[in-house]
Amino acid sequence: MLVLAHRGASGYAPENTIPAFQKAIDQKADGFELDVQMTKDGEIVVIHDETIDRTSNGKGWVKDYTLEELRKFNYNKPHPEYEHADIPTMREVFELVKPTDLVINIEIKTGIVFYPIEEKLLALTKEMGMEERVFYSSFNHYTVKKIHELDPSTTVGFLYADGPIDMPAYAVKHGVNALHPALYNLQYPGFVEECKKNGLKLHVWTVNEEKYVKMCMEAQTDSVITNYPDMARRVIEGQ
Repeated sequence: MLVLAHRGASGYAPENTIPAFQKAIDQKADGFELDVQMTKDGEIVVIHDETIDRTSNGKGWVKDYTLEELRKFNYNKPHPEYEHADIPTMREVFELVKPTDLVINIEIKTGIVFYPIEEKLLALTKEMGMEERVFYSSFNHYTVKKIHELDPSTTVGFLYADGPIDMPAYAVKHGVNALHPALYNLQYPGFVEECKKNGLKLHVWTVNEEKYVKMCMEAQTDSVITNYPDMARRVIEGQ
């Protein structure tokens, strides 16, 4: 079971920033989960929200700023003990990860703003030689399908929250190879068994307590996505 650091080691450092990703590397995560949006000038940047209000000292929509303009703000708001944190580009995160053996789950944030991002993201992943170490997910299932249509060799998964009926069958119908359910979906009778029967990988979010890491271990999920990769690693290794 892989330990994927949710927006980096976001329990300890400003989410979706280079310090958070470096912290996850230091804590022996197997990879990251991160989120991508697009700037006004077409740069792919790593940030969860469509606006910069929650995580920075600025306000407004990512799509309305150029990268240069976004870099004028400080993205340390969730962890002010860090004096400064920039918004990173996806290219910069690839450059950080490339010398390691870590994987990246890229969540494509096209649920509100329909960014024309899919081809550009696939091209960047290929340019950086990261095709074998990246898998994609989104709450916008049209985006997931488009990624898979553009490159059928990709690993793609449907992200979802609570309560949809028969998600394994839905995933099979639409040709994806993974599901990314919120943690509590593991409780549905037969859900995990159906995923395994249909060869679907399970990447579960957000697993921030020891008892839930153990629950995922018992279910034999493929990964846990957690703000605390050090905690998950300790539980998995039985420490």
